[in-house]
Amino acid sequence: MIIKTIDYQDGNTQLEGYLAYHETGKPKPAVLVSHDWSGRRELACKGAERAADMGYVGFAVDMYGKGIFGADGDAEKNGALMAPFAQDRALLRRRINAALHAVRQLPQVDATRVAAMGYCFGGMCVLELARSGADVKGVISIHGIFAPGNAANQKITAKVLCLHGHDDPMVPPEQVLAFETEMTRANVDWQVHVYGGTMHAFTNPKANNPSFGTVYKEVAANRAYRSIADFLAEVLV
Repeated sequence: MIIKTIDYQDGNTQLEGYLAYHETGKPKPAVLVSHDWSGRRELACKGAERAADMGYVGFAVDMYGKGIFGADGDAEKNGALMAPFAQDRALLRRRINAALHAVRQLPQVDATRVAAMGYCFGGMCVLELARSGADVKGVISIHGIFAPGNAANQKITAKVLCLHGHDDPMVPPEQVLAFETEMTRANVDWQVHVYGGTMHAFTNPKANNPSFGTVYKEVAANRAYRSIADFLAEVLV
């Protein structure tokens, strides 16, 4: 596997993506991987490597800026990093679209076949990528936040897959229903897979805080990754 860091920009903000792929000599579909609220750290980078092992170019995006990271268990710091984007969805959409533009310029990438997936905050980011009307084949929210923000939706052309824990305190059932209604009214090809007895951050092996609602669950993670592989194979043909 070839691993590289890629510098790119959103306006005056310097960003650093994490690129993973296996060399085949010809451009391949790409999968953007958007990080959780702690920044472009191990979970997102491993996600990019997982995409590479599925035969794609994996690109872990940077939403915060080069060298800016939160930390495991530091809700105050991580929340402060995420808040500007949660509150200003136009900013969030511009930043995630900058990553899409950057990955499309890479010689390893077939620019006509790009999808995106994201963990937690990153799930919010890829859903906003779809809501921005970006020309991507599909987006996958992995224990992400469904609620829309303050930016009007453009026409959503991406297929949408959400992988959600039923016991996630950050996305209660009424938010799931509201999201399903939003997608249906927009005539989106959408799916929501709900895992019983499963909380937030269920694919993150480091998540172990039941009182906060973040708990790793191996069986749900394995089911989610099988669904991810199937979805990507469908949309990136």
